[in-house]
Amino acid sequence: MSKPRVLYWFRTDLRLHDSPALKAALDLKPEAFYPIWCWDSHYVYHSRVGPNRFQFLIDCQNDLSQSITKLNKNSKLFVLREPAVTLLPKLFKAWKISHLVFEKDTDAYAKDRDAQIMEQARKAGVEVIVRSGRTLWDSDEVVKVNKGKPTMSISQLQAAGAKVGEIEPVVETPKSLPDPGDLELDIEQTQPKPDWDMNEQFRDAKETSYSSGIAGPNNDFAVPTLEELGMKPATSPHKGGETIVLKMLDSILADEDYTGTFEKPKTSPAAFEPQSTCLTSPHLHFGSLSCRYFYHKVLEIVEKRRKAKQSVSDPPTSLTGQLLFRDMYFAAQASLGYSFGQTYNNSHCRFIPWHLPSKVDVTSGLVTGGYEVDDPGKEVWLKRWAHGKTGFPWIDAIMRQLRQEGWIHHLARHSVACFLTRGGAYISWERGAEVFEELLIDHEAACNIGNWQWLSCTAFFSQFFRCYSPVAFGKKWDDNGDFIRRYVPELKGMPKKYIFEPHKAPIQDQKKAGVVIKGDGEEAEIDGVVCYPKPMFDFPTQRDICLERMKNAYRVGLYGNDAKVLDGTWKKAFADGAEGPTEGKKGGPGGLSVCEDTDGGEEVNGSDEVNHDVTSPPAKAKKAQAGGSRATPMKGQSDSPRVTRGHKREHSQSTLEDSFKKKAK
Repeated sequence: MSKPRVLYWFRTDLRLHDSPALKAALDLKPEAFYPIWCWDSHYVYHSRVGPNRFQFLIDCQNDLSQSITKLNKNSKLFVLREPAVTLLPKLFKAWKISHLVFEKDTDAYAKDRDAQIMEQARKAGVEVIVRSGRTLWDSDEVVKVNKGKPTMSISQLQAAGAKVGEIEPVVETPKSLPDPGDLELDIEQTQPKPDWDMNEQFRDAKETSYSSGIAGPNNDFAVPTLEELGMKPATSPHKGGETIVLKMLDSILADEDYTGTFEKPKTSPAAFEPQSTCLTSPHLHFGSLSCRYFYHKVLEIVEKRRKAKQSVSDPPTSLTGQLLFRDMYFAAQASLGYSFGQTYNNSHCRFIPWHLPSKVDVTSGLVTGGYEVDDPGKEVWLKRWAHGKTGFPWIDAIMRQLRQEGWIHHLARHSVACFLTRGGAYISWERGAEVFEELLIDHEAACNIGNWQWLSCTAFFSQFFRCYSPVAFGKKWDDNGDFIRRYVPELKGMPKKYIFEPHKAPIQDQKKAGVVIKGDGEEAEIDGVVCYPKPMFDFPTQRDICLERMKNAYRVGLYGNDAKVLDGTWKKAFADGAEGPTEGKKGGPGGLSVCEDTDGGEEVNGSDEVNHDVTSPPAKAKKAQAGGSRATPMKGQSDSPRVTRGHKREHSQSTLEDSFKKKAK
């Protein structure tokens, strides 16, 4: 028999160290070994990915490609510019592939895609080998021993993990790689032609990553660039790549006191240059760092300190505890699938009648990609929050750091998430998750969704009365306001006394600081003086409103899959005066005020609404509908830009980028 010819499909495992799938591929002793990456249009067009995260991915790919070439001068990461579902069947035949090997992914979209690929491989007579390596334990195995239920706490995860077995040891890094076979491709490219582009807002030029053919403009299988994506330049200082993160980790582990006693709640969200935590999360997402390698290295230090009777931290606040949290969210997502990412039809997500609720498709049970503007003022709040123009400097500094750098500390995430949902604006957590999806370089669907549910107290955590103050909490970590001055430069001259509440500064102090506190965030200057907005609401008042409405929602006690939520009769359980779209008795499913018919027509208590463009400035907001969702297109669903039932996204729905046009008065 001829030797195996292996197609190794890299995805979120952009590394050579501790890769069980890569080891399985090399154990076949192949005569031809093709390390490939399929440039998937799902992520280019249909997932929210801004320039910073795309650049981080590109960094990781280039770094891996260079590492492969160091092991074999004839090889590299061969990036093929076509989605896997159309490309791989052609490669099976063109390169005479006998085995397809890849690392398991339990993301809802990836599960659908991989199932389709495995069926195509079966028909082509190609053997498929899949290994778990993205999490500490195989998420599907965790769900299985947890009786099919999602893990909703660390203790549940640990109990299930103990039944699955010990966390597997690290596998060795390969010292050599086989040659690839013939790289000639006499096949026709299936070029994606999207009806809509979720990331249009981030592009300055036409997207051309597919137009130069499968092997790229120089026919060398190069990694695409931001320029080819038509994207604006990245602004994040954080760089991706296995070689970078392993050096980072060596430095972290060298400080055994820091590593062994790390407690995440005690690290500062106001620290910058450097930050107070490891910043390994984006590397874990793209797989340039193995979570198991990280776990075992930290555990070695912890056990060493224990034997020496030195102090150590324990889960869940320790470094290993953070990895357990990650596994908990992955297993929850593996159990619930697409419904994990939404309130509607989610059996484990509490139903809260938030403002700006997601539109839903009752036939598929999924969000459509649109959201309802039940109150135009709340959409203005959402836009001001997303762009760091709330008038609360602590919140604004965090959101501007996020937009600029693509990363913020976990307690900073807590602050802004609480502020948007149960602690201030009372806006759906799904809106916030969408903005994080766009901007975070470490965006992991399972973790992002899980954390937003946690902070909104809709799942995982229920102590809604514990609220982060946008003033007091910031002062605890940044009493002098250095973090604010760094990311909100309009306030760099503001006295310490007023740095967290500049609207209280007397006019003479404002003049001395070279700033005027006025307006709603649309104005960059007023009469030639730099402008910073007034608070968009009175926080104590809004906090009390939110607390009362959360109490009411908990009293009603509905979850996303309750019949009343699914059919829209939930309104009868809430008083008309409740915050959120609860007025009246007639409503739509999943928290909507709107009743939609099957062809996309909309009715609100008998009156028609018009389509809404969220790109319009806040001052022009209308009572209408808008879009934006973290959900992804399902098989058989349309890519039409019109918001109708069953349409997951539309290009005009990722619109917060241009919401604030700077202007001078």
